[in-house]
Amino acid sequence: MRVALYQPDQAGNVGTILRTAACFGVPVDLIEPCGFPFSDRALKRAGMDYAEMAQVTRHADWAAFEAKLAGRLVLFTTAADAVRLPEARFEAGDVLLFGPESRGVPAEVHERAELKVRIPQVEGTRSLNLAVAAGIGLAEVLRQAGLWRRGA
Repeated sequence: MRVALYQPDQAGNVGTILRTAACFGVPVDLIEPCGFPFSDRALKRAGMDYAEMAQVTRHADWAAFEAKLAGRLVLFTTAADAVRLPEARFEAGDVLLFGPESRGVPAEVHERAELKVRIPQVEGTRSLNLAVAAGIGLAEVLRQAGLWRRGA
């Protein structure tokens, strides 16, 4: 199980996602270029000291990420043709891909996904915050795959 971020453009959201991933012991793939310097203060502020605990692999671009992709690529999207989260079925080796909030992923990345999932929302809303969507998606995948870690 991994979380992948395609060319993220909001440092604070990336920091929050790194913190979430560190807390759940899930590695993160960061597909560059990013829309901010990786040393950005907002990333550090949102991630706190957890961002340093996160297992992050940085990829120079989509091709570099795709060359090392092991597991089924699951794209979280707002597209209407995607499977609703409650009906989606996940596997332990899935790589959960989230695009940048400002534009989503390009068509070729969208087409590469083996499963496309959307989080249902009330009519009239466009999208959730990226870090919130990643947390919701990751929690459901961990639940389904039986991968919740025992903690305090």
